[in-house]
Formats: sequence, structure tokens, C-alpha cells
Amino acid sequence: MRSSKSRSRGNKNRNNRPSGGNIINRVFDSNGPDGKVRGTPQQIIEKYNQLHRDAQLSGDRVNAENFAQHAEHYLRMLGEAQREVEKARVEQEEKNRERQAERDRERQERLKAQETAASDPATMDQPDVAIVSDPVGGDDGTGLVETPEAKPVEKPRKPRARRPKKEATVESAAPEAPDAPEAAE
Repeated sequence: MRSSKSRSRGNKNRNNRPSGGNIINRVFDSNGPDGKVRGTPQQIIEKYNQLHRDAQLSGDRVNAENFAQHAEHYLRMLGEAQREVEKARVEQEEKNRERQAERDRERQERLKAQETAASDPATMDQPDVAIVSDPVGGDDGTGLVETPEAKPVEKPRKPRARRPKKEATVESAAPEAPDAPEAAE
């Protein structure tokens, strides 16, 4: 039994153990008595069971037993992998339940704290009230703040009058055309 994944990497990984991971979906090359069988463990089990039935029907008890043992090997390997996956799933679900229970406890504590704060006015935050003198208009002693509506209205400005344009004189208009092309005769 050789994992095709480890063979495809060449000699980079020199240890002979599989690298772990999900062997349920990994593709293996199995060198059985009847040649190579390639596939996932489930596919290899099905192939060896078919070869076992064929050998049994043909009367070859030795090959039938050999194929049955090969199928049993992959069946055990697949069962162990499925148990590990199930164990990891159960552990993850338990962690998720614990996290959710902790979140629920925190949420309940927060709601209780908000309810007690809302029902007890002594524990509520009170606004800070301070009398500040009016830096703009002087302190009139009332403690009121000046608003934009209370400011005096400024008179709108009149638009500036435009100056009349300088009129072009006849003398100044004639010399400006030296670059103009001359008329052809």
C-alpha cells in the first residue's frame, strides 16, 4: 500500500509515514496480487470485494481469501479514519457549545446590568452642569449661551459697481495685425 500523494512529491519527504490529513478522500495505490488497484479507501474496498467474489465463483479459495484480507485491511483503515473524524467533530461541537454558553452568560450579565442601571436613577450618569462665562458677549449672569439667532443681523452688502470698459481707439487696432497674411493678387 502506497499513497500516491507521497510518491508524487518525489524524494522531498523521506519519511515513510503518511503526512496525516484526511485519508478518507486520499487516493492510494494498492499493489495487490492481481496488480495495482488505485483509488480512495472506499473504492479499493469495493474493488477487492469484487475480486473476492470473482475468485470465489471461479473456485480459487486462496486468491479469494487474499482479496478478502486486502479489503479487510482498507476497511479497518477507513473505519479508524472515520472514528478520528467523528471524534474531532464531536470535540469541535463541544467547544462551540461552550463558547455559545459563555456568550449567553455574558449577554445575560450585560442585560441585568443595563436593567439595574435603568431602574436605579442614583447609579445613572448625571450630566455635568457648569456655569461658564460668555467669552463673546460678556457675562450677563444668566448662564445662557448665545445662539446664532440672537446675533444682530448684518446688512447685506451692495454689489460693487462695474467700471466701464476702455474703448479701443482706431490707432491701436491697426498695428495689431502684422502677423496676418497678406491678400493675394
